[in-house]
Amino acid sequence: MKLISAAEAASLVQDGDSVLVSGSGGGHCVPEAILEALEARFIETQHPRDLCLIHAVGIGDRQLKGAARFRHPGMLKRSITGALVDSPPLIPMAQRDEIESYTLPQGVIAQLTREIAAGRPGLITKTGLHTFVDPRQRGARQSASAKDDLVELLQIAGEEWLRFKPYPLDVVFLRGTTADEDGNISMEQEAIPGEMLSSAQAGRRLGAAVVFQVKRLAKRGTLPQRNVKVPGVLVDYVVVDEHQRQTYHSDYNPSYSGEVRIPLEAMKKLPFTERKIVARRAAMEISPGAICNLGAGISTGVSTIAAEEGFLDKIVLTNEQGFIGGAPLTGPDSGAAQNYDAMVDQPYQFDFYDGGGLDIAFLSFAEVDRQGHVNVSRFGDTIVGIGGFVNISQNARKVVFSGTFTAGGLKIATENGHLKILQEGRSRKFVNDVEQICYNGTFAREQGRIAVFVTERAVFRVGASGLELCEVAPGIDIEKDIMAQMSFRPAVASELKLMDARLFSPDPMGLAKDVLSAGSQARQPRRRL
Repeated sequence: MKLISAAEAASLVQDGDSVLVSGSGGGHCVPEAILEALEARFIETQHPRDLCLIHAVGIGDRQLKGAARFRHPGMLKRSITGALVDSPPLIPMAQRDEIESYTLPQGVIAQLTREIAAGRPGLITKTGLHTFVDPRQRGARQSASAKDDLVELLQIAGEEWLRFKPYPLDVVFLRGTTADEDGNISMEQEAIPGEMLSSAQAGRRLGAAVVFQVKRLAKRGTLPQRNVKVPGVLVDYVVVDEHQRQTYHSDYNPSYSGEVRIPLEAMKKLPFTERKIVARRAAMEISPGAICNLGAGISTGVSTIAAEEGFLDKIVLTNEQGFIGGAPLTGPDSGAAQNYDAMVDQPYQFDFYDGGGLDIAFLSFAEVDRQGHVNVSRFGDTIVGIGGFVNISQNARKVVFSGTFTAGGLKIATENGHLKILQEGRSRKFVNDVEQICYNGTFAREQGRIAVFVTERAVFRVGASGLELCEVAPGIDIEKDIMAQMSFRPAVASELKLMDARLFSPDPMGLAKDVLSAGSQARQPRRRL
């Protein structure tokens, strides 16, 4: 291992290189000092040019950090990621076809690092079938110049599979907390585990330069062996950034790294808005013992509701970054978690998800059509990407999709358990045809999977004929507030129900009693003693 500066690390990247970068969301495990130095080098010299940037999920502060440091004309040729939303300057570049843009499922990219490390011929999975990731649709492309086929359809024993092809690596930029003199890396203060080991192994196999950014150095032999996350034999260079923050938003929170647990009452409560109404109604779908995933956006509020209502310890919440148990965070540090029971590497979390380990997934939606297809990736004038959405939604036994009924300027009022729409949002979410299929409602029905759509004013389920209205909020006019705000007319359940009036009051609902009285979803072992 050689100790170098961030500028020296940046000098390792040459024109046309493929660069793999670790991290998630708002600065979790992002080697920001190195990326900043790489940007500075390009501004000064106009090199390196025509890079391929690879990262499993969006990295950035939604302004100019993270992947957005590659925004300068000529610097980036290709982007392969799960999401662009955290690096907004790259979105218009993809729209204007200035870069080759691919948004693969987050789990696919995470698992693919492991496949590359082992020298296997890519990742073979069903994840992505019948979505825009499928080569029969868009093949995960978000720009016209993205011509290469990164995914292909296979037939194995009469079944359809997708093969995501391995990609070359020239430089791998990763992050940990401490490096010793032999290059052994520990991650004791990091907010997520990521796929550090698999990435370092993949870089080693392909002859890439593997560089770790850390906060501090330790003397040889002083790191506890069990704390070493990546052995020094896989590390070529180490960059020390003494000012390394745990996330962009937080300098260091010991509950994020599992050093302490915080009292449930210390968890920040959601303000009483339409988003809290949606999160509450979504939480009503939970049964004791359920293993759940909380996706990004409005669905992260389910963990806050579970803590506020006193049943967080009766369920198992997880997120795709690798946390099992506890409460995944909302807000700017979303992606991290508190009070968790275990933290596993991201590829292994997605193995669990892909294998059907989730009882319920709570996910957001941007567009829904009459068939129950869902789009979260590309709509209007933006490209969000899909993160772990496809892995999660396609493999969970039940998916609860959450969102406001309309978007952009929606205003509501509540009184005496009733809901009133004061102002509609500018954009419809229930459309004739979604722009990109990220969840295929027809395919899910064929597999026997359940989908529920929760909004502040109505609840839908997917039946044999497509979307079906099954609940409405007290005070809502079905024709004016629901049907007139949709681009199609859904079926209506024969026994249309009113949503629980407690949803529309700022007082606690007493959901713990309801959840505990529901039938358990805990799975029984196949073999008994």
